[in-house]
Amino acid sequence: MKIYSPEGRVGSASVGLAKSPTSLAGVKLGILDNTKPNAGHFMHSAVEALAEKHGVELVTVGEKNAALPAPEDLIEGLSKEVQIVLTGSAD
Repeated sequence: MKIYSPEGRVGSASVGLAKSPTSLAGVKLGILDNTKPNAGHFMHSAVEALAEKHGVELVTVGEKNAALPAPEDLIEGLSKEVQIVLTGSAD
């Protein structure tokens, strides 16, 4: 009988976090909607609040299947059009 240990090796992150903007005024924002019920509604509501309070602009909305990673062309397109992307999950 073989017994496997569930312990894994922890590596370092391959990519660091993006620098946060000092202000949201005039920032172009995108939504990556995972098509789960209420996810799009929640994120659109958040963008409306951010637009009213901080002056962000919703530029684009992309959709992806919640069970799969976003396609590379969608990620690349968002990276060229916006400074911030909201993505999330809701049911």
